[in-house]
Amino acid sequence: MSEFEFLRHVTIGQYLPLGSFIHRLDPRFKLLAFGLIVAAVTFSNTYLANAILLLVVLLLVVLSRVPIGYALQGIRPALSVLVFLGLAEDCTPIWQWGFVELTDCTLRLIVVSTARLVELIALTSLLTLSTTTVELAHGTEELLAPLQRVGVPAHELALIVTIALRFVPTLALQMERIVKAQTARGADFGTAGRFRFIQTTRRLLPLLIPLFLVGLRRSEVLIVAMEARCYTGGKGRTRFTRLHARTADYLALAVAAAFCTVMLSVNFAALDRALIAWLRQL
Repeated sequence: MSEFEFLRHVTIGQYLPLGSFIHRLDPRFKLLAFGLIVAAVTFSNTYLANAILLLVVLLLVVLSRVPIGYALQGIRPALSVLVFLGLAEDCTPIWQWGFVELTDCTLRLIVVSTARLVELIALTSLLTLSTTTVELAHGTEELLAPLQRVGVPAHELALIVTIALRFVPTLALQMERIVKAQTARGADFGTAGRFRFIQTTRRLLPLLIPLFLVGLRRSEVLIVAMEARCYTGGKGRTRFTRLHARTADYLALAVAAAFCTVMLSVNFAALDRALIAWLRQL
């Protein structure tokens, strides 16, 4: 039942204690640096810019000592979304075969969307793979602490974010168990073919109800455990762990800010047009 092993394709919410430079960064500065890179990915819509961003993301994965194949495992379930990226109007046709037509707009949309998808999932996976749940909670709370003056519950929001990330692999494991149990009872989820993802998705929809029920039960158990330990909100709450920034943390944030500034200020669209014109001349 290897086709039903959903957990091995989920890297978001898991942690690998590899002790790399990225692992040792202060979680506050790590969140800010990753946020700057995500901003650069969000506002970059050219071939050259996304090629540079993809190389930078892969470099970060190498620096974190996380195997590249493992870090990119979470991309595989989302690749089917790219099949629906192909509708565009007022574009120049590049290639046509029957009713299938490829234009410059669809090519750019598919390439750029694929690159963004890979970069965002890899960055999110790398953040959780190199940061523990406790560090994520403390870092998020520290960053949101100035907003407490205007009534923003920083501690509660940090707790919600970290629990949501932690529940991703938990729900994937529960989904895997439900599918295997239903398959053992004769259910057919249409996984015989590699390109039958539409049939597979339709047959997986009835599993959402038991998955939600399992998630609600796990949430109730978590609530009871927190109440049994006399958990209270962030007001007046102390912590054993204190975050201390180092020179390397400030340097990493400065490099991320400089990189984001360069990516957003350089006119990559003009460079793309010059590169395409040069390739057409060859």
